[in-house]
Amino acid sequence: MTTQMGVGSTRPWSFLLYALILLECVFHGSFARELAGRGNPNNNRTAQDHGMDALHDHDDDGDGSKEIPHQHIHAHRQSSSPATLDPSLHIFFKVEDIRVGKVIPLYFPIKYPSTTPNILPREEADSIPFSLARLPYLLNFFQFPQNSAQANAMEETLKHCEFPPIKGETKFCATSLESMLENLGDVFGSGVGLKVLTTTQLRNSTVPFQNYSALTYRDLETPRMIGCHTMPYPYAVFYCHGQKGDTKLYLITLRNEEGDRIEAVGVCHMNTSHWDPNHAAFKVLGVGPGSAPVCHVFPPDDLVWVPSSPFSID
Repeated sequence: MTTQMGVGSTRPWSFLLYALILLECVFHGSFARELAGRGNPNNNRTAQDHGMDALHDHDDDGDGSKEIPHQHIHAHRQSSSPATLDPSLHIFFKVEDIRVGKVIPLYFPIKYPSTTPNILPREEADSIPFSLARLPYLLNFFQFPQNSAQANAMEETLKHCEFPPIKGETKFCATSLESMLENLGDVFGSGVGLKVLTTTQLRNSTVPFQNYSALTYRDLETPRMIGCHTMPYPYAVFYCHGQKGDTKLYLITLRNEEGDRIEAVGVCHMNTSHWDPNHAAFKVLGVGPGSAPVCHVFPPDDLVWVPSSPFSID
């Protein structure tokens, strides 16, 4: 799916984000606090208030732990053997898999709208520390016990946001809509129009990991892209990054074993020579840094930003 700076989407998270983008552009954030439904940032907060209870309820391995989602973040390590990999890591595929009729095992997470964190207005987000050094304070602020699933997820998110970028990479973490747009303006240029692409599911499948057949694909010519990945946190946090010139962007129509179609946004990283050798993608695909391109699909809650010109898509 492609959207020109704020046209709506059928996905709950995306619809809220696009609506806020439109209001931000027109009203400069004057209604953001009301729409976000937030009160005083000093109020007591619970797991249910922030959607972090999903980390309690969803345990892929049955051992009480919770892997941080979207494992294509370059700094992530995964030491498990391919036979024991978390199914949620199967978002990766090889560039030669992008062909009509190819069957690819992929994981698309089941969405629970009631546990989706709120997008905070910038004033409120900026009033809350966002730093690994302040983690003890944050756990007390959000009332999460140390070593709980929520605490571990928050720690991992803060670590990923504070990792230095790899060679040639642009990265930032956005804790509000305003900060995302501001950082995107710094990357693309303040006068550049933007389009946002998302993966679209017509139906929320009850089987997250299954085989998908590629029905169609389209190579999108764009000079630059920034992918923004949702991260587990008490409120909405996006990890945004991109590398100019070494990626290929695709729109891929997929059909799963249940017969449902997904319009997926996929990207191939053509140069992985600077990636962590323990990156999960190498374990899933059986390759190593620099030996082959690494491709992945974007989950439906992620956003892919591209310049609106000369980029074009129907």
